[in-house]
Amino acid sequence: MQHADLLAQIPLFEGLSDEDRAALAQRLSEKTYKAGDTVFAKGDVGQSMYIVLSGTAQIYLPPPEDADKDTPRVVLKDVRSGEYFGELSLFDDKPRSASVEATVDTVLLELTRDDLGEHLSRSKDATLAILSEMAERLRETNALLSQRAAKNVLEEIDENLTWGQRLADKVAELNGSWAFILVLLGMTVGWALINAPFIAGKTPDGQPAGFDPYPFVFFNLLLAIIVSLQGPLIVMSQNRQTMKDRKQAETDFRVNLKNEVGIESLQRELAAFRAETVRRLETMERTSRMDRVRSEIQPKTPGKQGNPLA
Repeated sequence: MQHADLLAQIPLFEGLSDEDRAALAQRLSEKTYKAGDTVFAKGDVGQSMYIVLSGTAQIYLPPPEDADKDTPRVVLKDVRSGEYFGELSLFDDKPRSASVEATVDTVLLELTRDDLGEHLSRSKDATLAILSEMAERLRETNALLSQRAAKNVLEEIDENLTWGQRLADKVAELNGSWAFILVLLGMTVGWALINAPFIAGKTPDGQPAGFDPYPFVFFNLLLAIIVSLQGPLIVMSQNRQTMKDRKQAETDFRVNLKNEVGIESLQRELAAFRAETVRRLETMERTSRMDRVRSEIQPKTPGKQGNPLA
């Protein structure tokens, strides 16, 4: 696959023209890593992004420094050919949030911030395309934060169920209850009693007179029909329950993400408030110290100073 085609798969560069992608592809430099080599470590200053040309790299969180030697790393993702990582470092100087290690012999394509900046300074269309993509991401983030994340997805799903789906849920609910067991036992005993010779009697030729005498062939057929219908209905209900669990998990993820962003925003505001409070307290302390020094030094007024020779 050509380098320009790899850039086209990255959302940040998919809005670029073919000429801009080809120009950026020429600025990509190949980096070869052996299995076990570290691409970068958590805390390193990031200045480039990487695209996997061949091989596999693992993104992970290393164990804390004070942890035991046997503490395993937290694996975040395995990136393979065509995937990318580290794209945010093209726009900020913040340290890396995770470490990356080559799990096999790997070839990476590196795009540095300087190369990207030099190309953007020459191409206004490329700059506008990347800014448009970043603005779209910002709008999506604002939409996520502005809408209510917590909602009752189970109630929404139940409101949109068809009558067939409701019937499947009722059947599955009934099959897992003692009521179904008792009804089935009662029907079996009643069926056997009704067709028993001492109740139904016998025909003139000596055969049982019941409508389904022993060995209850019709009853066995009825049970087989019930079981054959129960299976698909129960599976349908289980699939719907799986969908509900997945929707609930997605809602929990959005709630946790929104809470995390809110907590980070609150921490930034508290840090700014603390810095502003410390600055004002220092200003007040300097002012108070200057006032105290002025009050201790008596002003020298002409005519009030005594003559030491008198």
